[in-house]
Amino acid sequence: MRARVWGGLSAVVLGGLMVTGCGGGKDTAGGSAGGAGNTGSGAHPVTVTDCTGARTVFSAPPERIVTSNGAGLELLLRLGAGDKVIGTGFPPGRGTLPADVDAQARKVRVLSRTVIPKEKLLGSGADLYLDTFASMNMGAGMGDTPTEEEFRAAGIKHVFLKSTACAATRKSPLTDLSAVEADITTLGAVTGTSARAKELVGGMQEKLAAVRDAVGGTAAGERPTYFFFDYDAGTRQPMAVCNRQIAHAVITLAGARNVFADCDGDFRQVGWEDVIARNPDWIQLGVRTRGSEAANEKAFDAARKWLETNSATKGLKAVREGRFLRINSERTTIAGVGNADTVEEIAKALHPGKVG
Repeated sequence: MRARVWGGLSAVVLGGLMVTGCGGGKDTAGGSAGGAGNTGSGAHPVTVTDCTGARTVFSAPPERIVTSNGAGLELLLRLGAGDKVIGTGFPPGRGTLPADVDAQARKVRVLSRTVIPKEKLLGSGADLYLDTFASMNMGAGMGDTPTEEEFRAAGIKHVFLKSTACAATRKSPLTDLSAVEADITTLGAVTGTSARAKELVGGMQEKLAAVRDAVGGTAAGERPTYFFFDYDAGTRQPMAVCNRQIAHAVITLAGARNVFADCDGDFRQVGWEDVIARNPDWIQLGVRTRGSEAANEKAFDAARKWLETNSATKGLKAVREGRFLRINSERTTIAGVGNADTVEEIAKALHPGKVG
């Protein structure tokens, strides 16, 4: 396969964002990714690869970054590289990001409320486009995206948050957050913020270790079953979170059993009869952030009401017993530091008294 290379004669090949291949789990964060990410030196050149193994070389940190959505934007802000971001698509609603980064996010130019139009993206002046989507099951609304040749002609290096973008092509179920941690480590190396990346990953690992110590040893048969209800994907035919998606790892780490753990891939439309047959103990009301706490609560209420009044779902065990979790979709299905917080929140709800 022809390499995608811009400058630099030699480099360390990093994992995470662009780790060679699409394997999930612990293998994703192994090898050279950890070593390079832990140096804290920000040394370049740095080489990363995409879902297919095509290589991109950074001879220096990027200076003008455009992000596809709020997930990539949040990571860059947390890493301290927010001053390099010149635009974003799918902007986060006001107040939906943590307070320490929300004000910074408001200053970033919005290139589109949804997918950035191709001509606007290519003419943005960016030298890096951080893409969260790639092979995600995003439906027909992704618009006319640039080809790799068009990115090259515009002088834009195109990289992905691989833990999300390459989910559908993984070879095995994703049961931990090492792919997310590797994304953070690699993005830190690319932007010259490796020391901060190490801090962020360390904080995630500390939270995950505490949950693992509390509930990790729970036998499979004793783990409550869990259904991620993607309310915004539509109610006529539910969208299941499958075992290659980050949400599956989040659910598993929290000491629960994803009712669609037998589904290979990232997302898949199923029937309500499939959900009824699995009769989950808990249901996450996975609505997308609406821009304010009041708007979020209204959406959560609507999702719950639908489940409680629909003839196909009102008899589910979780619905009868009122076992709902109000956690926004993005914190569960999109790569980020907040994934560890979601693990902790789910574990506390499902295993009261065990998780501090």
